[in-house]
Amino acid sequence: MISKPMAIYHEHPDWFRPLFAELDARGINYLKLDASCYSYNPSAIGIDFSLFFNRMSASAYLRGNSQGIFFTHNYLAYLEAVGVRVINGSCSFALETSKARQVQLFHSLGLSFPKTRVVNCTDEILTAASQIGFPLLVKPNIGGRGAGIMRFDSIEQLHAAIDEAKLELGIDRIALVQELIPARNGHITRVETLGGKFLYAIDIFITGENFNLCPAEICQIESVPAFPEGRLSDAPNAGLKVKACTPQRSAIDAIEKIVAAAGIDVGGSEYIVDDRNGRAVFYDINALSNFVPDGPRVVGFDPHVQLVDFLEQQRRGE
Repeated sequence: MISKPMAIYHEHPDWFRPLFAELDARGINYLKLDASCYSYNPSAIGIDFSLFFNRMSASAYLRGNSQGIFFTHNYLAYLEAVGVRVINGSCSFALETSKARQVQLFHSLGLSFPKTRVVNCTDEILTAASQIGFPLLVKPNIGGRGAGIMRFDSIEQLHAAIDEAKLELGIDRIALVQELIPARNGHITRVETLGGKFLYAIDIFITGENFNLCPAEICQIESVPAFPEGRLSDAPNAGLKVKACTPQRSAIDAIEKIVAAAGIDVGGSEYIVDDRNGRAVFYDINALSNFVPDGPRVVGFDPHVQLVDFLEQQRRGE
């Protein structure tokens, strides 16, 4: 009998309600830990929980909780040092909070990714743009929900944004300059995994104007009903549509390699099929997977059921 509760560590007020509901329905003992206001004793050995599930978000700074991001790096290292089983531990969180490291991982695995330069000042953005060409994106290294990503179609637009101080380098003052990949059929594909294996995938149709591609955000934050009709969801405020899909086996294999290398227990990656050559181009790693709303309607099952099964197995050491 496991007497200690599992811990769910997060700072977003809404994203994990379906997870909590599934835990409550099973009568599982768990704690909600608020990552935005928390502390720990670095000399303590005894821990009050049986399993630690890290749900900290890289977009916490958008909710005034940037300190939680840097705190979490230290806290995860401590938990692992004292032998706590951490779901999505320090390795995965390091990838979640650094798009530069994500690109390096894609490169190490031999996967295609957008031409990229990593910069820490606006002068280098101009240099990078001359090397990459237009159209291009400038995105903060620590991101989430598409925050701070800007598209530029010409050097004149880029100069204007720099002169008017409109560019956001993010909370670590590091940014990526990336080529803009033309998406075949107008969508990106997000693949989710659980325990290192494929769970489901969705196509997210894009407009080129909105870079918030988080499935939970599409319907919940934008106040759009969650996938009301069939397997396709209209989200007019976000300008997005989502539907279930089955990626090619090569893409699934690649993403399973990504999450294994990243130490991601629950998470996935996003890719675009380049309309110029049909190649899958990987551009983002998601160690924080909050799943689509109304999973049974969209992907044919509720991912939170499998997630809680996995947490229970991990808690029992299976």
